[in-house]
Amino acid sequence: MDFFPIPSPQKIADFGLEEFLKIIDRNSKPYRELMAFYKCACMEVETKFRVLDEQLSLEKEHNPIESIKTRIKSPESIAYKMRSHGLKPDIKVLEENIFDIAGVRVICSFPEDIYFLEDCLLKQDDIKLIERKDYIKEPKESGYRSLHLIVEVPIFLKNEKRPMKVEVQLRTIAMDFWASLEHKMRYKKNINKEVLSELSGMLLYCADQSAALDLEMQQIRNLIEEN
Repeated sequence: MDFFPIPSPQKIADFGLEEFLKIIDRNSKPYRELMAFYKCACMEVETKFRVLDEQLSLEKEHNPIESIKTRIKSPESIAYKMRSHGLKPDIKVLEENIFDIAGVRVICSFPEDIYFLEDCLLKQDDIKLIERKDYIKEPKESGYRSLHLIVEVPIFLKNEKRPMKVEVQLRTIAMDFWASLEHKMRYKKNINKEVLSELSGMLLYCADQSAALDLEMQQIRNLIEEN
């Protein structure tokens, strides 16, 4: 599973990524070891959210988390990003400059749950916030909405404690549904410019309608809880 689109064959050809991928040997011990560390970091963050969800289901009588997905960025996506950023194909450079290799996506029922879970996560003393981008309050031009966090979390290995960076995406069911369909439609082949322009307008309208529905459902939830 990959949260991010794998570059098209045309883009790979443009950047000469086939040769680039040979330099970052996915079968080498350093690469496999680093990816294993990122997988452990994903598990650490996922566990934190599952513990929070269990506790909050008892305290608030509802589970704020609908689902949790994790992924490790594919070698193709890593190579594409490093090449497009002009980075040297080196494992150390990779770890120090690419912060979204490990990803955890948390799907919530309501927008309020997103910020509540963010606050709960960042209060934990072993979590360090590196970067924050709020595409809910300030959506992308396409209509995309989600809260993105880059956090640093320690993983405990046999003989060491190692800090690892993980990207956390928090979004509602409606935001996730829209983003999934938007990705599928935008990456269809042979779409002419006129259709693509019309498609962009329709997707933006749907994004706005989804956001309005999120707020209405949240108001209904709040009224139920108040009474």
